[in-house]
This record gives sequence, structure tokens and C-alpha cells, in this order.
Amino acid sequence: MDDVEQLIEQLQAIAQTGKHYSKDVFDRERYDQLETVAKKLTTELANNVTTEQLGIFFDADTGYVTPKVDIRAASFKDDKILLVREKSSGEWSIPGGWGDIGYSAGEIAVKETYEEAGIRVQPRRLIAIKDMQQNHYPKKNLNYVYKIFFECTPFENDLHSGVETSDVAYFTLEEALKLNLSLARNMREDFKMAFECHHSQIWQTYFD
Repeated sequence: MDDVEQLIEQLQAIAQTGKHYSKDVFDRERYDQLETVAKKLTTELANNVTTEQLGIFFDADTGYVTPKVDIRAASFKDDKILLVREKSSGEWSIPGGWGDIGYSAGEIAVKETYEEAGIRVQPRRLIAIKDMQQNHYPKKNLNYVYKIFFECTPFENDLHSGVETSDVAYFTLEEALKLNLSLARNMREDFKMAFECHHSQIWQTYFD
């Protein structure tokens, strides 16, 4: 199924990029038809995809298609990692979210941690840039996603939850791996890599 999803993503990318660059009316018509085929295939193969999700995937972006970016801030204190519990699912995750226009990746790490955990942090090192599909994360949407993980240092102590979170706490690696984790946001391998980076004086950023 993952291979089929990737083929549909490629079809959509070809259609969208072709519509953006093509000046020939007949070519644009063919790209419209190709996008229609991709939509039908998506509907047939993904029974739980809503009309709203299809709209986000097919209509929200224009021009050359590029992956979305999800940014996570792995903050450590006393050899424990900061995690937040999502209100929507009750699952635990490293603070983070989609990259926003007008912010650098590091600024997003700071902003998301403050919004979800109530404290300011300082990004120190880039832990990893991971292709979500190649690393087999469970997918909650139809976008192709790169995940960026920063190691961060907190310089505030007053933890409190935010609009989208119900709880905030620090955990050892062993404690974190036993939690009900949001695997679409962070898998167990991500926690192990984050702690490995934290324990290393010299860290070589992981990338696919």
C-alpha cells in the first residue's frame, strides 16, 4: 500500500507541476485529467480519506510540488527529554509542528515548544532530517513530509500545557518508550537517536 500511495503522490506532483509550468492549453487539459485520475485512485484506495483531506492535498498548493516540513524540538534536562500529551489523541510527543512561513526551522522549534510546553528553549544541534515515508512513519495525511529534529536546551522551568496539549513532563528514555506515543509525530527510534545525540560531544547529523 505504501508503494501505491507514493505512486499517487508522484502522479499528483507531476500534474500540479505540469499545470504550473505548461503554457499549452492542451497540455494543461492533460494535466487536469491526470490530477483527476490521482484523486479517483486516492478515493478508491483510501477509504478513510475525507473530502476535506483530498482538498488539502490536491488544492491547497500551487506551482512546483515540494515536501512539507515537520519540526521537533528534543529538549533535555537532567538527562530527561521534554514531552507533551496531545489533547486530541492523549498520545505523547516531542513538541513540534509544521514549519510556518516567516520562521526559520530553529525558530519553529522554539515557538512550538513555548506554545505546547510553556517554556523557552535554545536549539543547539540538528539531530536528524528524516524522510517520513522512507522511515515508515504511520501517515495521518496525504502529504510527503520531511521531519527535522533539533536538540534543544531549556532555560526556563515553569512547565505548563498549551491550547493543544493536556500535560507536560520530562522522561528518561526508558520511561518515554513505555508511554502511549504519537508514532506519526515521533517513533521510538527517534527517541533513541535524540538521547544518543544528547550524550555525544560530537554528533553527525543523520539524514536519509
